[in-house]
Amino acid sequence: MKTDLTDTTSSKINKALVLGRRAIGTPAIGMVLTLVIVTDEENAYDALKAANEASREHPSRTLVVIKRPSRSPRDRANARLDAEVRLGADASTGETVVLRLYGEVIDHAQSVVLPLLLPDAPVVVWWPVAAPTDPANDPLGALGQRRVTDSYASEHPVRDLAARAAAYTPGDTDLSWTRITPWRSMLAAALDQVTCEVTSAEVEGEEFNPSVELLAMWLADRLKIPVKRATSSGPGLTAVRMETTCGPIVLHRPDASLATLCIEGQPDRAVALKRRETSELIAEELRRLDPDDTYASVLRYGVERLGEDARPAEGGRESAETSAGQSAEAPADEEPAARKAAAKKTTAKSSAKKAAAT
Repeated sequence: MKTDLTDTTSSKINKALVLGRRAIGTPAIGMVLTLVIVTDEENAYDALKAANEASREHPSRTLVVIKRPSRSPRDRANARLDAEVRLGADASTGETVVLRLYGEVIDHAQSVVLPLLLPDAPVVVWWPVAAPTDPANDPLGALGQRRVTDSYASEHPVRDLAARAAAYTPGDTDLSWTRITPWRSMLAAALDQVTCEVTSAEVEGEEFNPSVELLAMWLADRLKIPVKRATSSGPGLTAVRMETTCGPIVLHRPDASLATLCIEGQPDRAVALKRRETSELIAEELRRLDPDDTYASVLRYGVERLGEDARPAEGGRESAETSAGQSAEAPADEEPAARKAAAKKTTAKSSAKKAAAT
């Protein structure tokens, strides 16, 4: 069910939501959060499609804020709010309101959105493109417990990472960080199988890919080792090589789908490590609404420190495993490895098996 409202107000939109729920026979509200998507007209369709798919796991009210800049002073004076209310099959398992702001209303988007938030429910704000440098101080970002950006969509991804680090506020996160959850889980599981110390590492991937930088920073921060950044033709992350006192550990993914895990003294294994859709990334971020301390620590480490010489700290291997376990939840097929890594307290294989059984 779709209802178009022209030159409307937040009060009329709320009324349309109530009448729409009654019309389709679902007056009860069973949504768990409000997802605010701040985007432009060009990217609105893809962002909304991803949000609708994620809402199957997290039923939510989705508010899409599209700012339509004025072309002339006259257009700016003609402030207007148009809305499209979608319910039922047109909004997946939740409710969707597409808000188009014109004129001076653009400067007061938070006043339009605030009355439409679900009462007593968490708020997540997502910028698919053109995210502010300081999301927490953005008028719309200030409404959310979690603020999701995507450095990959930026013209200068690595520069954006540095800006995010300087302006980080608990609750901030980035989809470039979410993309490497399977990699971190897999690497932690690989380290769980050996009793050696990691001495250095190399991360290979596309140039200017923020996920590659974040994975390298995570390894350097958690293991206290020098990490080199190598460039490949992609797509995305292609390989991680860790030198240990017992031989190299290599995780290589040349085709963006299937990876090969090589551990010295063990047969090579093929592991599923496909590049995930945006809907999967958003669904993962919505599973937890508390601050991601591991992401904050990685940002503080800084891109400029990659490759620095560092002495491995005591328990460095366990630090990486614990970090993977504290990260945002991994996909279902990788959860056992992440949980096992989080519970790891010793380096002996027998202790690892006992921890997994527990």
